[in-house]
Amino acid sequence: MKRTIHILILAAFTVGFFAVSALALVLPDRKIRPNSPAEEYTAFLDARIPKLMQRYGIPGVNIALVQNEQIVYTMAYGDADREAGRKMTIDMPMRVQSISKSVTALAVLKLAEEGRLNLDDPVEKYIKDWKLPASVYSPDDVTVRRLLCHTAGLPLGDVFALYAPDEPAPSLKESLTRSATLFQAPGKGFSYSNVGYNLLELLIEEVTGRDFAEYMKNEILSPLGMNHSSFEWSTEALAAVPLGYTLDGKLVLPYRYAERASGGLLATAEDIARLCISGMPAFSKQQILTSAGIEQLYAPQAERLGIYGMVFDAYGFGHYIERFSSGELAVSHGGQGTGWMSHFHAVPETGDAIVILTNSQRSWPFIAGVLNGWARWCGFSAPGMASILWGECSLWALVGLVCATALIQVIRMGIRLASGSLNLTPLRPVRTDMPRIAQLGITIFMLVGLLWCVNQKYLFISSIFPAASVWLGISVCAYAIVLLLSALFPRVDEIDAG
Repeated sequence: MKRTIHILILAAFTVGFFAVSALALVLPDRKIRPNSPAEEYTAFLDARIPKLMQRYGIPGVNIALVQNEQIVYTMAYGDADREAGRKMTIDMPMRVQSISKSVTALAVLKLAEEGRLNLDDPVEKYIKDWKLPASVYSPDDVTVRRLLCHTAGLPLGDVFALYAPDEPAPSLKESLTRSATLFQAPGKGFSYSNVGYNLLELLIEEVTGRDFAEYMKNEILSPLGMNHSSFEWSTEALAAVPLGYTLDGKLVLPYRYAERASGGLLATAEDIARLCISGMPAFSKQQILTSAGIEQLYAPQAERLGIYGMVFDAYGFGHYIERFSSGELAVSHGGQGTGWMSHFHAVPETGDAIVILTNSQRSWPFIAGVLNGWARWCGFSAPGMASILWGECSLWALVGLVCATALIQVIRMGIRLASGSLNLTPLRPVRTDMPRIAQLGITIFMLVGLLWCVNQKYLFISSIFPAASVWLGISVCAYAIVLLLSALFPRVDEIDAG
C-alpha cells in the first residue's frame, strides 16, 4: 500500500512539475499594471521578451506599440543573422507574410470607392486573357467580395513553392493557372486562401494597368508613410532582410514567391504600426479610404472560421475580427512563412495597437504571450490568442501525465525485476496473449504515428506549440518503448506452464 502511495505521489509530482512550468508563461503578465505609463510597460517588455525568446529559441524580434494613435515605442531584439552576428535593428524590413493581405484589401477597397470595380462582380469581369481553370463550379460566383473574405472556394495554395532571388519563377498568370481551381462552391463557407489574394493581385494589375508593386508603393504605402515597405523583390532588397529560421532552428536563405499580394510585403514594425493607425477613426491624415470604407474593411463577412474560430469571431476584408469580453472591437492579422511569423493587433476605437515581427517559425506562443500582456496593459480582457497559452499549459500537463504513466510502469517493472518475478525470456508464451497483443498493437500505432509526424513538412500542432509538441513526441516515444518492454517481458506468474 505504501509503495502504491509513493508511486502515485511521484506521478502527481511529475504532472505538477510540467503544469507549473507551463503556467510560468502566463503568470508574469499579472505583474503588468493596467493603464500604467508606457515607460513602465516597455521596461517590462525589455526584461520579458529576451526571456521568452530564449525559451522558444527565437533569434530576432521587432516590436512597435501604438497608443492614442501615436507610435510610442519601437524596439529590436536579438539577431538578424546568428551565424554572422548581425543584430536586429528597428529599420530592417521584415517578411510580414500574410499581413500583406491587409494591405492588399486596402487597395481593392480603394479601387471600389473610386468606382473602378464592384465588389459583387465576378472577378473575371475585370481580367483579360485569363480565366479560372475549369471546374464543376461556376466562375461567375467567384466575386471580388468573396476573394477578400476567403469564401470564394479557392484552395490555400502551395506554401512551399519558394524561389531563390536569382531563380526563374512562374509568372503570376502561370501560377494562378496551376493553383486557382475551385475545390468547393463559392460562398459555401470560409476557407483561408493565399490563391484568392493572388488572384486579387492580378485584378489590381488589370484594373489599374500598372505593376502591382509599383501601384502599391505609390497609391498605398507612400501615402501612409510606410516608406520602408515594399512589394519589390530585388536581390538587394531581399539581402537587407534578416534571415529566417525554421521550426527546428535551421537557417532559411532569402527567397521569393511567384506572387506578392498574399504574402510578399517587406516592412518594418513601425510601418505596420502606421498601417494600424490608418484604420483608426480619428486619424486625420487618412488618404486611402473614407470612414465608410474603413467600416467596411472591418465589417464581418465570414463568421464560421473553422479552426480559426477558436481564436477569432469573424473575418472582414483582410482582417480577423474579435470582440473582447470587455467590449472593444479588435482587428488583426498574422503571417507565417518558411522561417517567419508576424502579427498585429489593433483596437481602432481606443487608438491602441501592437506589432510583433519575428524571424522564426517557433513564434506563435511567444506572440500570444506578448499579446496577452499588451491587452492587460491596455485594460482589455484577454484576446482570443491567449487560448494558445492555455493550450500550451494543457499540452505540458499531458506531457507530464504521459511521463508519469511511463515512470510508474518502469518502477513496477524494476520492482518485479528486483524480486525475481519478471520473466526475462522475451516472447515466451503466457496464459493469455490478448493483453500482450493489445500492448504490442498500441506500441506499433504510437511509433508509426510518431514516424509519420516526423516526416511531415508541416504539422499544425508543431507550429502552434513548437517546444511542448517535441516533448510530447519524446514522452509518447518513451511510453511506447516501456509498453513494448512490458509486453516482451511479462510477470513470471503469467507464463504458460504448459
